[in-house]
Amino acid sequence: MADDGGRVWIGVDLGTQSVRAVAVDDDGAVRAAASRPLASRRWTGDDGSARHEQDPAAWCAGVDAVLADVVAGLAADGTEAAAVAGLAVDGTSGTVVLAGADGTPLTPGVMYDDARGRVCAGPVRAAGAPLWAELGYRIGETWALPTVLALAADHPGAHIRHQTDMVTAHLVGGPTATDSSTALKTGYDLLRDRWPTEVLDTLGLDPALLPDVIAPGALLGSVGAETAARTGLVAGTPVHAGMTDGCAAQLGAGAVGPGEWNAVLGTTLVVKGVTTELLHDPGGTVYCHRGPQGGWWLPGGASNVGAAVLSDVVDPDRFDAVTAALEDDPPREVPVVLPLRGRGERFPVDAPDAVGFWLDGDRPRPLDELAAAVGECAAFAGLAEGVAFTERLAFEHLGKLGADVSGTRVISGGATANRWWNRRRAAALGVALVRPRAAEPAVGMALLARAGVDAAGREPDVVAARDAMVHPAETYEPCPDDALEERYGRFRGALEARGWT
Repeated sequence: MADDGGRVWIGVDLGTQSVRAVAVDDDGAVRAAASRPLASRRWTGDDGSARHEQDPAAWCAGVDAVLADVVAGLAADGTEAAAVAGLAVDGTSGTVVLAGADGTPLTPGVMYDDARGRVCAGPVRAAGAPLWAELGYRIGETWALPTVLALAADHPGAHIRHQTDMVTAHLVGGPTATDSSTALKTGYDLLRDRWPTEVLDTLGLDPALLPDVIAPGALLGSVGAETAARTGLVAGTPVHAGMTDGCAAQLGAGAVGPGEWNAVLGTTLVVKGVTTELLHDPGGTVYCHRGPQGGWWLPGGASNVGAAVLSDVVDPDRFDAVTAALEDDPPREVPVVLPLRGRGERFPVDAPDAVGFWLDGDRPRPLDELAAAVGECAAFAGLAEGVAFTERLAFEHLGKLGADVSGTRVISGGATANRWWNRRRAAALGVALVRPRAAEPAVGMALLARAGVDAAGREPDVVAARDAMVHPAETYEPCPDDALEERYGRFRGALEARGWT
């Protein structure tokens, strides 16, 4: 495609296993894409807590590489680098680095699931208890603030930076602010738009060591000369503040206005949406980011239920064959299943001791007995329905908390490649499900970059950017099914009987 004078937007997604970049045009079409792997170091600490680190230099090198590949891909398509009108970067939520005043890393990148801050989590909860309750935060031992306190003991006076801060500073050639979404797990007060100095003082953490905070989509700076030389981007290309990877995925799916929701079904199930008011969940299963527009809130929760459990029960090499069989000859009886992998559930219920099961009549049995008892196809159907039932329970929970769940429901994630499952989800949820054309975090960052540039210093209009750039690929309408409704009633009753709802 020759360059027609249109604009191109680049989104960069820093995930756990890779860094990915996409170049997206004003209509939302992906014009170029690239990815590079990221290596992790994992081990168990002396205190028994999980440890997980990455090299901040590898983040920056990976971003340079994917940007260079994307620029080359655009050139091969006849589009000059000058068409790139802006870019934004997302990163994993709660990943931090301690750095010198000049931005040089003093520690590895301590990842979002590293629990070395376990011993500091209690003091953090106590020091800010009224504020955390007001914000609806339930401080976890892997949150950034406890992690920072643990690191600071060995690096007094070091500056605190998040994963995206390191990368955007690399791109512009100097220190940058962070965005309020990324700052959430470091204790940022989203209601008052400030670091809670009184809490930090109690914890002995100097607020001056934390980065400035700006809203997602605001201008951070522009591509520096060194980055331009490394990547082929034009020096001066605007770099706008991004969000966490979960929020970026939500933007990419197009759930950006009040009442709209995105359900991401991959290894696990993640639900995120938009509300006009801060949502408070007494059970702590839901917490809210602040969106780029309208002062709106982005509540969400992550279940331990998801597609991963299917591979524990049915051979993944058989998925296509099983789905085809379900299409041709649906089982007469579908078992009621809680498809929980491992122990513990965190959303829509807080049940740390919960385990998966299926109902043989009214008798619960372990998941590893499911396929042998009911057959491969019925087992697959029961597991898939169980995930959809968990999703339905999640939306019922959100509705009880006061959220508007009546708007467009968009689905994304690797499991949406299975159209049979998409149809069963629509039937189980009783609502139409929309699968967007290109929903991924990097696309969400491209959308946010466009909204930021178009705003010209004002509040970004992500709804307008979504309307232009996010398009449906398929829509799945619900089909009434009395037997399915009966199974959902049994599913919900089984959870209630165990005290999990």
